[in-house]
Amino acid sequence: MPEKTISHSTLVPTTGHFDAVVIGGGAAGLSGALMLARSRRSVVVIDGGTPRNAIADGVHGLLGLEGTPPAELLAKGRAEVRHYGGLVVSGEVVAAEPTPTKGGDPRFRVRLADGGTVTARRLLVATGLRDVLPEVPGLAEHWGSGLVHCPYCHGWEVRDEPIGVLAVGPASVHQALLFRQLTDDLVYFTRGTDLNADARERFAARGVQVVDGQVHEVLKDDEGGIASVRMADGRIVARRVLAVATSMWARTEGVDGLRLPLEDLPNGMGRRFASGMAGTTDVPGVWVTGNATDPTAQVGASAAAGALAGAHINADLATADTEAALGSV
Repeated sequence: MPEKTISHSTLVPTTGHFDAVVIGGGAAGLSGALMLARSRRSVVVIDGGTPRNAIADGVHGLLGLEGTPPAELLAKGRAEVRHYGGLVVSGEVVAAEPTPTKGGDPRFRVRLADGGTVTARRLLVATGLRDVLPEVPGLAEHWGSGLVHCPYCHGWEVRDEPIGVLAVGPASVHQALLFRQLTDDLVYFTRGTDLNADARERFAARGVQVVDGQVHEVLKDDEGGIASVRMADGRIVARRVLAVATSMWARTEGVDGLRLPLEDLPNGMGRRFASGMAGTTDVPGVWVTGNATDPTAQVGASAAAGALAGAHINADLATADTEAALGSV
């Protein structure tokens, strides 16, 4: 998917040592940094500027901030982190790896595309994910407008429209039943995927029309929006909105050197970083948070997970500080 970049001017340190480096400046990463900064930890957020929801008109389902444009929400978050002494810098991480230490307290080196290098005692990986769409001609250009994926993120905005669900696998059946709550005019395009008798019976009971066969292309209206779907056999099915379950792939660029374990999502729907409580990983000193490990988390859930990870990192650092103080007595 093409990615929209959110840029912001910052002072970029070329070198420095921090208690924690946060890789990723979305809701999860900024929330983790905020918890650390408020705990008087030195922290820097390396923000690549390509949040998953950059193309959306507003953030939804976030109590008290409903409808806030994503860029505005992140700008507020960056300001809050800086208010407590944290740094937020624009940059691309090209390498992150552990460095040898004499004791048991981990150390990491993070190298940026501009040549800068920072070191840290702990890392919080909040790189997010990449949504991948099925290869249907004319589909991708409508991403974020007439093409949606989440009924909770976009459902209200497309209510009562003629909606079509493009099936990609078993998850699409559940997706269709959720979108049926939002419109009486719903078509399910099987696209060659299996749809068993039980699912067909449920769709029939809810008034969902099933269109079997392959989708050839998505057609536009005069204003550039979705007008219809052309099937491989030539049939034209009028639709104004299309919904599809994307495959979701954690962004791993720049953090391969950490050797973080990855695991496949069910039904071939992508990969995520494996994590435990509060975002802990099998790599000592490294936490992961947000969509990189929980692909279905909305902004509120990602922010909450980031805050929890930040608090967990601070507690781990407090333990390490105490052990170091005991060893120096």
